Amino acid sequence: MTVKEQQEQSKMEPYAEASRYLNNAEDTLKKTRKEDGYYLDKKYVQIACGAAYLGVLVALNKWLQLKGVPDPPTRKHKTIGFYTDNVARLDGKLSVDLQTAYSVLHRDGYYDGVQYVKTIRSGFDMAYSIIARIKPDVPEEELKQYIEAHTKKKSTLWGQLSSSIRRSLT
Repeated sequence: MTVKEQQEQSKMEPYAEASRYLNNAEDTLKKTRKEDGYYLDKKYVQIACGAAYLGVLVALNKWLQLKGVPDPPTRKHKTIGFYTDNVARLDGKLSVDLQTAYSVLHRDGYYDGVQYVKTIRSGFDMAYSIIARIKPDVPEEELKQYIEAHTKKKSTLWGQLSSSIRRSLT
């Protein structure tokens, strides 16, 4: 593999991982029924919102890295302030979108367990919008193939790991 191909792949991996988080979040939301415009199981809504928000952060981490933004000093976690301050300097609209995703997915959905379908859907839409805006500049078909292969590889590795754990327990 050439250096250029390796660079392109390193750009695609976080996007593929972010897409995987969002797919998992969508699958989790499908585990709860909807009635009168509300999800019925708060636990699944909270898990799904947490996963969707983490997907946004995975993509943003790579995007910020590619823009030359250094990580905070060691032993210091990245806060929403770190993300909003740095994103605002680089892209004002993206900063507003990030604040919305944070409010809806992280605070309302994950922490507070808001179950109103339209609210949660708006958070998911914002997550998809953010990730689509910052995805790497590679041909769409190539990116889809990479995401499919990445997702398959992760599930295969998990299958192998869980099989070996099961064998060691018996």
